[in-house]
Amino acid sequence: MLAGLLDAITPMNLLFICLGTVTGVVVGALPGLTATMGTALLLPFTFVLPPVQGLAMLSALYVASMFADSIPACLVNTPGTPSAMATALDGFPLTKQGKGQQAIVASAFSSFVGTTIGALAFLFLAAPLTAIALTFGPPEFFWVGVFALTIIGSMAGKSLLKGLAGGAIGLMISMIGTGPGGEVRYTFGISQLQGGISLAAALIGIFALPQVLNMVADRRQRPYVARYTRQPGVALQTVKQVAAKPLHLLRAGLIGAFVGILPGAGSPVASLVAYNETVRWSRDKSRFGKGALEGVTASETAGNAAAGGAMVPLVALGVPGSAPAAVIMGALLLQGMQPGPDLFSTNGSLVYAFAFSILIAGVTTYMLGSLMSRAIARMVSVPIRLLAPLILFLSTVGAFAIRNHMFDVYMMLALGIGVWLLMKIGFHPGPIGLGVILGPIVEPALLQSLAIVESSSMPAVFLGSVTNIVLITLTVASLCWIIVSRRKDRKKDAADTTADESSGEKTPA
Repeated sequence: MLAGLLDAITPMNLLFICLGTVTGVVVGALPGLTATMGTALLLPFTFVLPPVQGLAMLSALYVASMFADSIPACLVNTPGTPSAMATALDGFPLTKQGKGQQAIVASAFSSFVGTTIGALAFLFLAAPLTAIALTFGPPEFFWVGVFALTIIGSMAGKSLLKGLAGGAIGLMISMIGTGPGGEVRYTFGISQLQGGISLAAALIGIFALPQVLNMVADRRQRPYVARYTRQPGVALQTVKQVAAKPLHLLRAGLIGAFVGILPGAGSPVASLVAYNETVRWSRDKSRFGKGALEGVTASETAGNAAAGGAMVPLVALGVPGSAPAAVIMGALLLQGMQPGPDLFSTNGSLVYAFAFSILIAGVTTYMLGSLMSRAIARMVSVPIRLLAPLILFLSTVGAFAIRNHMFDVYMMLALGIGVWLLMKIGFHPGPIGLGVILGPIVEPALLQSLAIVESSSMPAVFLGSVTNIVLITLTVASLCWIIVSRRKDRKKDAADTTADESSGEKTPA
């Protein structure tokens, strides 16, 4: 752990943390740009960096963009990502009261607290989970992959079926090229596909390019991403007001860390759960939705704690806990390291340096957010005609840089257009991207398990251990939970629609 701390505080590592922080704030402050897109765009640059510095830059971008999502949510009621939806519930009313900067400073401080809690969970929970994971064999890893693939259905938006279908599409993309047995698959006679699709090109095409196409399609209705509104406020008084309720911050942070550890749940779920719990425990529930500072801090603390918690299953099990964690997993794979139980034994100092880098990123994000909140807010007025070409340029450079092949750029464009068309019919890019990442894990584990079956029975291999039974139970429970929760949401939406129609009929013309 000490070696990891020393690696994390080297001048070059601190420099890349600052670079990732600034980039993350820019990405998060622009609605439509997500932490996933930002990490995907920077992914190719990590290939030429030492592993510690590359991970530090990506983690800092992740942490900073999680905070910066609150800027447009609070200022113009435009959540850049689903995790900022709960922040906007009270952040925008604060802005209308002339307290916009207060909302941003509160978000920055609570993001720092949440990041600290999430990083501590990463530091102290990843190793125990790793000790358990060392007992895993191919069947266990197969069921871990299946478990993760079922959970990504929760990222699908309104349709569970489309979420699972998106994961299947990602799996098929990951199978293009030469298989584990040396057979060539799904190349359609194109020799450049025999080595598979570049992971960086695939992730950039899946996550970044569709957002560019959406921006261009909506440029006439929205020539600017958002409008800047200057708001007064005092940072020190806001920090004192937020810090005066430590139990409130601790509760939200623990909720966020726990939800973040669950693969696929992520910051949006953590933010909403923490917000609801804060309302439930409040003595005056009527303040929420009208500008309660506790609503902003609960959402931001939980969302950032979930970002750190999402790294626990990534490092311990090799299963990304969120879409940005999947991109960070891609960075590890590009460096030739396989996330999972063996990572602690082979690169333990790297893991601890990664965790300490997240802690440091929380500090740098708070400093930048509180000291430059007014200047940061100006970035939401960047015109689409300038922003879209810039993202397209960075995407092209990123796809080309890994292998110096224009074919990777063509595949990035093809995947981006394909995913954009799928989004038009209700698909979400998250499950597709996770399928691309998890495919190389699930397929070899399945083939190795089937090889074991030759000397034993299939039930004994796939059902013969307590761990397998637990993972199967979690898989079934995850599917059931998603189905039940979606049915409740549909019933609630139907009830709200009926109520709106009834009120509309009573309104005189």
